[in-house]
Amino acid sequence: MDILNYTFFQNALWAILLISIISAIIGTYIVARRMLFITGGITHASFGGLGIGYYLGISPTLSALFFAILSALGVEWISRGKSVREDSAIAVIWTLGMAVGIIFIFMTPGYTPGLTEFLFGNILTITRTDILVFAAFAALLVIYTGAQFRHIVFTAFDPDFAHTRGINTRLINYIMTFFVATAVVLSIRLVGIMLLISILSLPQMIAELFCHKFKSIIWLSGLVNLLAGIGGLLLSYWLDVPAGATIVFTLIIAYTVVKLITGRVQAVKYKRQ
Repeated sequence: MDILNYTFFQNALWAILLISIISAIIGTYIVARRMLFITGGITHASFGGLGIGYYLGISPTLSALFFAILSALGVEWISRGKSVREDSAIAVIWTLGMAVGIIFIFMTPGYTPGLTEFLFGNILTITRTDILVFAAFAALLVIYTGAQFRHIVFTAFDPDFAHTRGINTRLINYIMTFFVATAVVLSIRLVGIMLLISILSLPQMIAELFCHKFKSIIWLSGLVNLLAGIGGLLLSYWLDVPAGATIVFTLIIAYTVVKLITGRVQAVKYKRQ
């Protein structure tokens, strides 16, 4: 295991730990609120920010973050009045981001370095600065979630009931949407735009096979993401294949195996009854 002595591999392990914490909270929230389609829209809309960043010669990550946050808040605002369906608003934002990204990348002179990393992910390029950013965001997310946990749960499962209890559901939605958009952009470096939605949904799907409480799903999905991340990273090293795709593949295999086992156990229990 000489690979553990390399700084880039150590950074990758730290990134997996921090992203597991972030995706456990964010993933559980978006699954509970059935926001997976919205998250997919935000993910692809951030491509517009990448294109603008490359064209202007500024940090693609910062421009993607700015574009993703605007896109997320835009979906919330457009669909708030119910005059436009949420899925229609997502489709508009999704296609707008992709179109803007393609146009600006095409207009960017020369080669656009690092674009492949954003599209398909490359966790081995994570730097110490990235780790510090991940850690700061994870800390902020954990603090807010801990302080507003009950309000977040009420808003996620039954916003109408939460509103009757005097909870400012609109503010919570906007704050959590901001966290979702930021988590999306920060996690892009792990598995890329194409596969990001997987690490925000598959661990929660596995966790839901064993528990149904919001807090329990957060803890279990975080553990699943951590184990799959480390396992996928080591497997990618041994097979010499991309780490992001291997992590997602590991999650899919884990879900399939667990689903088959739990299904078999339930079938045996049913027969005994």
